[in-house]
Amino acid sequence: MTDPSVSRESRVSRTAVAALMCLLAVYFMLPVYFLIVAATKPQGDLASTNGLVFSNFNLIDNVRILFTRSDGIFGRWAVNTVIYAVLGAAVGTLISALCGYALAKFPFRGRELLFSVVLGGVLVPTTALALPLFLLFSETGIVNTYLAVFLPSIVSPFGVYLARIFANAAVPQELIESARLDGASEFRTFFSVAFRLMTPALVTIFLFQFVAIWNNFFLPMVMLQKESLFPITLGLYQWNGQTARAPLLQQSVITGSLVSIVPVIIVFILLQRFWRTGLAAGSLK
Repeated sequence: MTDPSVSRESRVSRTAVAALMCLLAVYFMLPVYFLIVAATKPQGDLASTNGLVFSNFNLIDNVRILFTRSDGIFGRWAVNTVIYAVLGAAVGTLISALCGYALAKFPFRGRELLFSVVLGGVLVPTTALALPLFLLFSETGIVNTYLAVFLPSIVSPFGVYLARIFANAAVPQELIESARLDGASEFRTFFSVAFRLMTPALVTIFLFQFVAIWNNFFLPMVMLQKESLFPITLGLYQWNGQTARAPLLQQSVITGSLVSIVPVIIVFILLQRFWRTGLAAGSLK
């Protein structure tokens, strides 16, 4: 028979946790709600109406103005961001998977020392590397090119760490030995066996890389001077700095900020099923 006091404490605990979660959800979603409301308003309503209340719905016109302003430069920034984020995250994920798999499954002298160096790289803030990278890229002549942003984006010490941990746990050594006995090369073993088993971790690495590159601001600001090479973050920053003498840019900055988060939401929605698959596989094990 259930103790009434225990049942009452359980209900109180669940209620308290639910209330806390609702409060945190409101806290985190309030800026997004404000952005959505502001993006639907015409320029004149931004300062004259309540920021949390809808007024005249002008979202379609705002989006049209956004993509036609300055000869459609925002569309170019969006394409640049997609190139940096998607290609950089894909290549970075593949490199992390290969490195993590090698560190997990190939014993060699100095492996743990090398892994410790990788872990040390996780602790180094990316902003601290921007100036050394700029000096290095200046010597090689690739500053103010796509490569100046793309090359640093494909290196992820945290991705290597996560790939190694997951490869140790999810890829049985017996499967690797069986593939080798069947005559498969090491690359074929990786792509045919390990890669599929590591999919949930690789999706996580891809998402981390994608979001980090999509939101990257400091590195492009240091590396790029051509407006046609800017990502969305740097382009909107430039527009925002001009609002004092061109107030109409304020609405485009707000609308552009809303447009910029839509692809991230779509990517999370499309890839969440891989997380669920990984969780289900872990529960069976």
